[in-house]
Amino acid sequence: MAEVFKVSLQKIVDEFKLEIIYIHKDANELMIDENDVNRPGLQLMGFYEYFNPERIQIIGKMEFAYLSTIDEKTRRERLQLLFSQKIPALIITRELPYFPEMLELAKEYDVPLLRCKESTSNFISGLIAFLNLKLAPRITRHGVLIEIYGEGVFITGESGVGKSETAIELVKRGHRLVADDAVEIRKVSNISLVGSSPDNIRHFLELRGIGIINARRLFGIGAVKMTEKIDLVIELEQWNSEKIYDRMGVDTEYVTILGVKLPSLTIPVKPGRNLAVILEVAAMNNRQKKMGYNAAQELLNRLGMESDSKEIVRDYEVF
Repeated sequence: MAEVFKVSLQKIVDEFKLEIIYIHKDANELMIDENDVNRPGLQLMGFYEYFNPERIQIIGKMEFAYLSTIDEKTRRERLQLLFSQKIPALIITRELPYFPEMLELAKEYDVPLLRCKESTSNFISGLIAFLNLKLAPRITRHGVLIEIYGEGVFITGESGVGKSETAIELVKRGHRLVADDAVEIRKVSNISLVGSSPDNIRHFLELRGIGIINARRLFGIGAVKMTEKIDLVIELEQWNSEKIYDRMGVDTEYVTILGVKLPSLTIPVKPGRNLAVILEVAAMNNRQKKMGYNAAQELLNRLGMESDSKEIVRDYEVF
């Protein structure tokens, strides 16, 4: 069974600077595990088919206008039906006033009642993005995540192959470190992965022969980043003279992580190879491919040769 992740209501309050009108206990103890929200327009009219009571409910200008048009007795009945579903929270947007029965019912059913200044659409989009990130399925894997020319590059490989040394050289060249040694990877959508570092080792690197260093203290705040979307996976491996490495780049390799397919490269390591420059070129070339340009394909076209390109997809767990 997949692990269910949760986020406290207090973190939502802090992130969006919500006004607390009523809350029955410490917001740190109230956990949200549903990454979608709901505007209960139909529910305020009595329709509860397909209603998910686990979602945060949002009252905006339209819902407020409707509640203002009905008599107090009917309004209380409709709101009572909503609050009785044991919803995790009710949030009023645009700093709209709340009806007295809202506060009474919030106390009766122990439902947090909150309010924000933002417009309904802006608040909902921001809240869903926040919940998607905090509640996303995730795994932690050994490697280095670094931003190179705007591309998130996840560097993996056996211990001692030179991942951290390559990362420090890239940081010196102006790129930004996200995580070293352990990368927490979150699936924020069906096509996107975001990587970050565990809090306790954030911005630290281990360099054999030197020890632990703090990249933020050593190179400045501009040398680090909290999170980054993963665009490319690069596996570093010791050079094997018996192995045939790709020299054209016609075939496209992918790995799947949490069900998301990502372009992948295997780069051999041996003395004399400047891995930092190679990874910079790999990041730029990956961006060009995303924009529709493939240098290997153009060369084959100029030579009048047919392309026999294919896709190779591997599961990341086989690394």
